[in-house]
Amino acid sequence: MDIIKYDVYSGPNIGVFTSVNDEFVFIPNGFAKTKAENLAHYLQTEYLMTPVANTRLLGILMVLNNHGILLPKTSSPDEIANLRKRTDLNIKMLDTKHNALGNLICVNDKGGVISPIVEKEYIKEIEDTLDIEVIQKRIAGFHQVGAVMKANNLGGIIHPEADEEDIKNFSNILGVNIEPTTINGGIPFVSSGMLANSHAVVVGNLTNGPEIMMLTRAFTN
Repeated sequence: MDIIKYDVYSGPNIGVFTSVNDEFVFIPNGFAKTKAENLAHYLQTEYLMTPVANTRLLGILMVLNNHGILLPKTSSPDEIANLRKRTDLNIKMLDTKHNALGNLICVNDKGGVISPIVEKEYIKEIEDTLDIEVIQKRIAGFHQVGAVMKANNLGGIIHPEADEEDIKNFSNILGVNIEPTTINGGIPFVSSGMLANSHAVVVGNLTNGPEIMMLTRAFTN
């Protein structure tokens, strides 16, 4: 699996503005076409331009795997209709008061870990939309589990201060090896600086050699 360094809006926080599964990389409206084509090429997907909640913060606000997409309640009807028209994925707008779903939920096609602050009444909707089973647990003291752990169907990385027993548990839930590391030269909020699907991992351009080694260990072994 290739690990590629790239930037978005001249910065390393590619996971803030974009999101990906094995078929699509979701990119904000107005994103440079050449950059969109490059990301789609690296990740071996199509690119699909869309706002979420009328913003560019796709990675923070949306959650997806190869079965479905979760959107915040601030998403517009046009955004939802466009995603339903252009993909075959299950699309669900969660009515939770928490809008930054991408920061609160980490999933792949095998399972998921959800922040304990997400109301339990939405757990079944999440599981049904994404066709997975999930648990609720903090990571390294953080409620923002989607911000501090990132996984695809081959591997994952997590905040370097995550508890060893938790890492084992999350590895079982997600069905992949998970390694503790940082991104972009020491940032523990790993999802902010990466995209990962079954074809490739794209990381922010400040990601250093030791971090690349840990990414290789996590996603290619």
